[in-house]
Amino acid sequence: MIKPRVDHLLDHADSSYASVVVAARRARQINSYFQSLQEGGYGDYPPPMVPAVPGKGSLTLALEELAAGKLKYEYRS
Repeated sequence: MIKPRVDHLLDHADSSYASVVVAARRARQINSYFQSLQEGGYGDYPPPMVPAVPGKGSLTLALEELAAGKLKYEYRS
């Protein structure tokens, strides 16, 4: 079962497509943040905005951020 539930994601996104795109981009940022910490860098990428416990992947963290309303996005024209 997907956690957080899809209906919680759609409260903060216009469509399921938008929620997928936003979460995927944010997951890449979170993954890059953890990679930069392993390489000794700091401050290059924004850290997760929800508690990161061991065993949670970057996509799960991104979906939790979206469900919590911590991610904002806008469409380009």
